[in-house]
Amino acid sequence: MATIREIANHPCFNREKKHDCGRVHLPVAPKCNILCNFCLRKFDCINESRPGVTSRVLTPPQALSYLEQVLEQEPRLTVAGIAGPGDPMANPKETLATLRGVHEKFPQLMLCLASNGLAVPHYLDELADTGVSHVSLTINAVDPEIGAKVYRWVRDGNVVYRGQDAAKLLWERQQAAIAGLKERGIAVKVNTIVITGINDHHVLKIAKTVAAMGVDIQNLMPLIPTAGTPLADTPEPSTEFMSGLRKMTGELLPQMTHCKRCRADAVGLLDEDRSAEFRPLMDICPSGGSCSSQKPYVAVATLEGVLVNQHLGEAMRLQIWEQADGGFEMVEERPAPEPGIGPQRWEKLSQILNDCRAVLVSALGESPRTVLEQNGITAVEMEGFVTEGLDAIYSGRDLNGFRRRKRGLASSCCGKGSGEGC
Repeated sequence: MATIREIANHPCFNREKKHDCGRVHLPVAPKCNILCNFCLRKFDCINESRPGVTSRVLTPPQALSYLEQVLEQEPRLTVAGIAGPGDPMANPKETLATLRGVHEKFPQLMLCLASNGLAVPHYLDELADTGVSHVSLTINAVDPEIGAKVYRWVRDGNVVYRGQDAAKLLWERQQAAIAGLKERGIAVKVNTIVITGINDHHVLKIAKTVAAMGVDIQNLMPLIPTAGTPLADTPEPSTEFMSGLRKMTGELLPQMTHCKRCRADAVGLLDEDRSAEFRPLMDICPSGGSCSSQKPYVAVATLEGVLVNQHLGEAMRLQIWEQADGGFEMVEERPAPEPGIGPQRWEKLSQILNDCRAVLVSALGESPRTVLEQNGITAVEMEGFVTEGLDAIYSGRDLNGFRRRKRGLASSCCGKGSGEGC
């Protein structure tokens, strides 16, 4: 078991600390190595709080810059964690680089990780060496027959498993992860998504199994039905059912009863999340350096220089703008790389825009977005006047008001598929 000190100083492991100790999630891990039947990460809503959701993905240098700025404004933070928006260990390079950077620059912070556990056994020593003290593993089944109903597929390297083979492999790796983490003195929390009609009758067996392995605490979370997923029509377990389930499992191992089902970019106290307030800092953090040392220009995909009205893939030229004399001026136009060269096109575009902090477009695909943001260029989808977007970028204001609403996703936004609050 983890030491009393370790458990006592983490707000997710100790309810009594949630009023004094905060956490910050650094969203540096976009890729995932499994697909759950309840998961959809294609959209973000400012009013939505659930795992797998983030407003943007940061590079490790951006994450350190962002963390420095956040700590200046929220000194109650005691934990820095990585919880996605995919799986941290499906992005080992980015995850380990971020953990090392935080450990070196902010040694006062505890380091935390949330993972499905599939790849954790491959990186046990690295995680311990970076100073990770707490790991949360999401375990939804210890029986492959039940697990096959939870997971659509599991990818191990270049091999994709499905059905019971997928669930069996995942559970084997999760067992190895628990054993390896406990051997290294790392506190382990097991998160279990309670799914009506699938694993709700199986949760007690999960609790018994992981308790026998030395897990420190368990967190039962009722399923959030999400539109567009195979389990979209599965009813959420009732409060009464969850209360009874926690009482039974609580006789086997301690239970976390104050979970907020945090976003991948959550920040602040558990009961006072400030992710929306700090979101502009993510939009202006450059690659490397501090968030205040910014690239001078913003690129714009526009037909006439007034409106942001071009898809990035269709733009043959991009206007380059700067802030000047209390307003904005267009500096020049730069040709975009010719289409037809695949992913290399976006790497070349990143080089062309290497002095730009952001690019404003009417739309773009996930591939160019990922490449641009890995090179420290914020990709903003928006509708409206160029000057409105520029003002938001240079002033550090929240960009969500200018971002385009993605069609077909509104009904899934802001929890439970109601669309309320968007």
